[in-house]
Amino acid sequence: MAAFPALAASSPAVQGRPPANLQSPRDLATQQKVASIIAAARGRVGVAAMDLDGGGQVLINGDMPFPMASTAKVAVASTFLQMVEQGRYRLDQPLPMMMPVPEPAGRHNLVAMVRPGPVFTAQTLIERSITRSDNHATDGLIAAVGGIGAVNRFLVQAGISGQHLDHTMATLVRDDGRINPARVIDSGTTSTPRAMIALLSAVDRGGALGPQARAVLLDTMTRTSTGRNRIRAGLPAGVLLAHKTGTLSGVTDDVGIVRLPDGRHLAMAIFVAGPENHTVQAGMIARIASALYQGFLPPLENGALAGEIARRR
Repeated sequence: MAAFPALAASSPAVQGRPPANLQSPRDLATQQKVASIIAAARGRVGVAAMDLDGGGQVLINGDMPFPMASTAKVAVASTFLQMVEQGRYRLDQPLPMMMPVPEPAGRHNLVAMVRPGPVFTAQTLIERSITRSDNHATDGLIAAVGGIGAVNRFLVQAGISGQHLDHTMATLVRDDGRINPARVIDSGTTSTPRAMIALLSAVDRGGALGPQARAVLLDTMTRTSTGRNRIRAGLPAGVLLAHKTGTLSGVTDDVGIVRLPDGRHLAMAIFVAGPENHTVQAGMIARIASALYQGFLPPLENGALAGEIARRR
């Protein structure tokens, strides 16, 4: 069996062309609209969006670090898939999930203790990690690649600056809530919005993974079942979205790639850290995603919409 089985065949719907770097008055207008949405936030909000085919972009707090939460799983899966490309692993290879182990009373390890758990194929671990945000599956992948250091090396080699992991998922969950993310900018397991867009672009454009590995990851991300009230809620029905959510105390994230009606790919990263509950934060993400989607629509579609409005008057 090949390292990438038939089910990992390339998916044209989530592949694209090399980008150009442009910014237009239209991008600035979209950025202002997004800024008006986040003005009501009581914490910190970071937004980055880029037309991966045309190069237009929107950035708000684009270089501010935000807790990645489970959006870090994009980098983890990418690291493992690169190792599959290198022949070091196979997608049908059995690997254990890593399960948390209770710490002895009065003892606090820097890294949360884990033990090998149920065994699944590597492909299943990736599926569970991305689509269900399964922390045990993710820690299984982290263990397989050699730890978080291997993920950080992958990011450096891919040219991603401003994103890094400092924790396993078990450690991240154990320590959740110890720092107020709305008031404190912690450097641990964080990404700037710009860095997350750079990672999504590197995956989508082929700068980080080969065609088959890229197809496996992006196709899996289209099946994400978490966060349906986030980016997905801000898009019209039927729009293709490959994304990954993240959630911690006071943190609601969603990052991904949207396919626009003309085939262009719009990458977006939205990080929210504040005192509001997750439902309120998710609603803000949905409104931001809607503004970004509408702002990057083809001009002809915007013109047709304006004409329709004029006819109704």
